[in-house]
Amino acid sequence: MLSRIYLDHAATTPMRAEATAAVIEGMTRWANPSSPHAEGRAARAALEDARRRIAAALHWPHHVILTSGASESAAIALRGRTGIGLAAIEHDAVLRAAEQPVMLGVDMGGRVVAQDSSPAAIALQSANSETGVVQPHVAGFRIADCSQTAGKLPLPDADIVIVSAHKLGGPPGIGALLVRDLGVIEPTGGQERGYRGGTENLPGALGFAAALEAPRDWVAGMEQLRADLDAAIIAAGGEVVAQGSPRIATIAAYRMPGVSSAAQLIRLDMAGFAVSAGSACSSGSMRPSHVLAAMGYPPDVAAEIVRVSFGWTTTPDDVARFARAWAAIARDVVRAA
Repeated sequence: MLSRIYLDHAATTPMRAEATAAVIEGMTRWANPSSPHAEGRAARAALEDARRRIAAALHWPHHVILTSGASESAAIALRGRTGIGLAAIEHDAVLRAAEQPVMLGVDMGGRVVAQDSSPAAIALQSANSETGVVQPHVAGFRIADCSQTAGKLPLPDADIVIVSAHKLGGPPGIGALLVRDLGVIEPTGGQERGYRGGTENLPGALGFAAALEAPRDWVAGMEQLRADLDAAIIAAGGEVVAQGSPRIATIAAYRMPGVSSAAQLIRLDMAGFAVSAGSACSSGSMRPSHVLAAMGYPPDVAAEIVRVSFGWTTTPDDVARFARAWAAIARDVVRAA
């Protein structure tokens, strides 16, 4: 019996063995890093070492605030900030955290449309979590959500960067806010130099650092795998979302005309494939994708699109098997018509 194939890495990716070992090691260091005694000081030293390693692995020479993940990082970055420019395709966590945002339109390719007068500050995903579309550089103060690109693409030239460990082989429950100048965010008291509260997650920080330091040679092969899958989908009568736009190699969205995404997910799951219908934060509800709607896709078309995403465990055979399964489902629809 063939093993299942996981192609939902944009939702979360399996932990690297190095990260798992680091988390286990961190759990033996049970002291609170904020405690003043010797045990606490030892835990603090390990935490600060992990922070330095995270910064070095991401080539970030400025401040690193450790958080519980990308959603909290976004909340801290946007706290007290009104009138920030947001694209209508941003992640739900960013849209929820923004106060009175200025909404920016996108074209059918998923790229932000140039504005006559742009807001002084803009927050954008470096690569969209549903389509993989990479946004262009924008001038001015910028918050970059790099949840999907950190560890895969160089960080953009931004003032604040959002990073999530579980998207790159680290543990869930840990992320980072990379800040060029701490004066641009609001302190609230507590830990992390006063920018968040709660006991520091030492095991998570160690796992985060270890995941970033793990070999990333697998990234180079993803472009060809995605191109091969694009071609196979088109040959089978499907459509590639935002095919003409620059896209990160690890995320793609595909339409199977005449078959709802819900039906596709069921068929594919039964065939041994894990994919999704958009961001994991919204796909469980199966509500229409706000990303595809903002790009101009009619509801009936958007409802036929699924997301496929690659990660460090993805192999050429995985992609080839998925392409055959997708084509078989599409053929069944043609025969039934």
